[in-house]
Amino acid sequence: MDSKDNKRDDIIDEDLYEEFDDEELYELVQEERRKALERAKSNEESEPKRPFPKWPFWLIAIALVFNVFALIPQTFSIPAIDFLITSAKLSTDETIQTYKKSVVVVETDDSKGTGFSISDTGTILTNHHVIEGETSVTVAFPDEGLFTADVTESYPEIDLAVLQVGEQDLPYLPLAEQTNFEANEPIHFIGNPLRFNGIVNEGTMISYTQLSSWDEEVVMIEAPVYRGNSGSPIINEDGKVIGVIFATMTHDDFGKVGLFIPIDLYYKYASQKE
Repeated sequence: MDSKDNKRDDIIDEDLYEEFDDEELYELVQEERRKALERAKSNEESEPKRPFPKWPFWLIAIALVFNVFALIPQTFSIPAIDFLITSAKLSTDETIQTYKKSVVVVETDDSKGTGFSISDTGTILTNHHVIEGETSVTVAFPDEGLFTADVTESYPEIDLAVLQVGEQDLPYLPLAEQTNFEANEPIHFIGNPLRFNGIVNEGTMISYTQLSSWDEEVVMIEAPVYRGNSGSPIINEDGKVIGVIFATMTHDDFGKVGLFIPIDLYYKYASQKE
C-alpha cells in the first residue's frame, strides 16, 4: 500500500463512458477469437478423441453463427464474452446480488456511465466527467427503476460528482472510513461497460500512483475495466466501497491498469464544501 510512483507524464483514458470505435472493436474481437482458438486447441490436446457424428456439429455451428451475427450490431457481445461469463458466475453469490441493487446506470443525452447509491435517500456518487455540464440526469436502479437525479455537488479536481434522487428506502453501499489495502488484495467492482448493465468483475490491488495532471494520488488495479465503468464502486472483502473507477492507463511495469479515486478524497473534498 505504501509503494507510490514518482510524478511523470501520463496518458490516461478518462472517457470510459464512450462507445467503441470500429478499430477498438476489431482489436477486441480478434483478441477473443485468439483466446477461443487457444482454448479449443488446449481442449483438443487434453481430451481423448472419440467418434462424433458430424451433422450435429454443423447444425450447432450454423445456429451459433446466425446468433452471433444477429447480436453484433446491438450488443457487441463477442469482445465481452469473458467478462460476461465472469459476471454470471459472480452474480450467483447472494452478497454480490445485494451489491448490484445499489449500482445505477447514469445517462445524459450523449453519455452513459455508472454510479452507486451511498444512502437510503438516493445520494449517488459518480464521476464528474460522466455528468459534466448537466444539472440533472437520469439514473436507473436495477430493481427500483428510473429516477431523475439532480447534480448537487461536483469536484472536478478529483473527477467526482454527487447526485440526489430524493426518494426513501433505496438500497445503498456502505463507504469505508479509509482506503486501506494490501498489494494483490482482491476486490470487486460493478458497472455498465460497453452496452451492458450491472456487470460484476474482479481484480487485484496494485498500488498508489501520482498522475502528472493530478495533485492527488490515485490507485491502480489489475482488472478488466472498459468504457462504461466510469463511476463503478471498488468494493473490498468487507463489502465496503474504498474508491471509484474513473480511468485506465498503460503503465510501464503493469501494462493496462484501471485507476480509481480513493474514498478518502471524497471525504476530504466534501468536508471542504461544508
